[in-house]
Amino acid sequence: MEILLNPVVVAVIVMIILCLARMNVILSLIIAALVGGAMANKSLEESINLLIQGMGDNAKTALSYLLLGAFAVAIEKTGAALLLARKVTQITKGKKGILLLGITSLACASQNLIPVHIAFIPIVIPPLLHLMNKMNLDRRAAATALTFGLKAPYIMIPVGFGLVFHNLIQEQMTANKLAIETNQIWKALFIPGLGMIVGLLFALFISYRKARIYKNILPNEEKEEELKFEKKHLFTLLAAIIAFVVQLITDSLVLGAIAALITMFATRAITWKVLNESVNGGIAMMGFVAIVMLVAAGFGNVIRETQGAGQLVEAIQSSIGHSKVIAATLMLVLGLFLTLGIGTSFGTVPILAALFCPLGESLGFSTMAIVALLGTAAALGDAGSPASDSTLGPTAGLNVDGQHDHIWDTCVPTFLHFNIPLIIFGVIAALVL
Repeated sequence: MEILLNPVVVAVIVMIILCLARMNVILSLIIAALVGGAMANKSLEESINLLIQGMGDNAKTALSYLLLGAFAVAIEKTGAALLLARKVTQITKGKKGILLLGITSLACASQNLIPVHIAFIPIVIPPLLHLMNKMNLDRRAAATALTFGLKAPYIMIPVGFGLVFHNLIQEQMTANKLAIETNQIWKALFIPGLGMIVGLLFALFISYRKARIYKNILPNEEKEEELKFEKKHLFTLLAAIIAFVVQLITDSLVLGAIAALITMFATRAITWKVLNESVNGGIAMMGFVAIVMLVAAGFGNVIRETQGAGQLVEAIQSSIGHSKVIAATLMLVLGLFLTLGIGTSFGTVPILAALFCPLGESLGFSTMAIVALLGTAAALGDAGSPASDSTLGPTAGLNVDGQHDHIWDTCVPTFLHFNIPLIIFGVIAALVL
């Protein structure tokens, strides 16, 4: 009963219920934050102030998404995206499996090989919707493929965002008096990562293999055959390369997007009027994602200030007994609740490390087992969370024609196909390591 009245648990459950009832995600997060604050005896004014104070934590991310949206619209206006879609059509030859595996590979590359995260989605996915519609492809399969590519690589592969994630785990565990080398992290997280692969294959070839009908309502589809590769497309490609290079050098998606837009304008790939239209279009395309990320950071700040996570650990300790299976499962469920609300694996690691390192040691788990529990618990909820960029990104690309629901077509499918196997394989990893 004590766990059910915990501020974190109550806030996350309220958020989930409201989202499943199709309430706007932003309103759901705000109401859930106020409820969580009230459960911790905070006034409405205190909770709102905490919410607003925390929003700044994701300001850089929000601005990045708005500018990347503008870059995506600019590319679309040059016709380069439709050229890419036509090429993909020729390669896939109408085969759903090839298209889905291609999308998965592209998403994986966005985490490790070319670390642009969700930036590619609004550029690449909308032009492919017409092809998906011709195939009667269930977009829930595409959403699952995209979310897998945004998550599994940073869990399993210590390159790009994966190296950032693994370094973060190493630093936080060391700060909590459990020393481990970064090159050991992937060995502990490989087993949970296998669970995601199982979930992906189940989603693509069993759950969503049947046809699903969508209307062709996007503009300019009929012009696809008329497009030819022109000088402006070459300059658009140059702008994309410059965006990538600038991001790598400065570690800033904001500067990368600005450099790309300036390059397109300077080379006359787009005009001054199109540049302004692209910024407006980028706000329309990615504005919702940006605001959700801001509010999610505020929600996370309220959750942290309730001190509910520490209370959950105490409740777990008192109910575990001597079973490592129960202990590992409850620790992962704790991570699931925290990440579902905060919406970021990376942001959850410091919170969980402070809880899991002493708790794991007291329960007799090895250091590698604690790594597996910490990494898996942080990753849990990143898939399925209404406030995660791993779900907001796919929805932004798949819902440009208004036929893809964020909660029921992205969050629920990714939650079921990734979080359940992550828990199962995470528990297995904790027991065998």
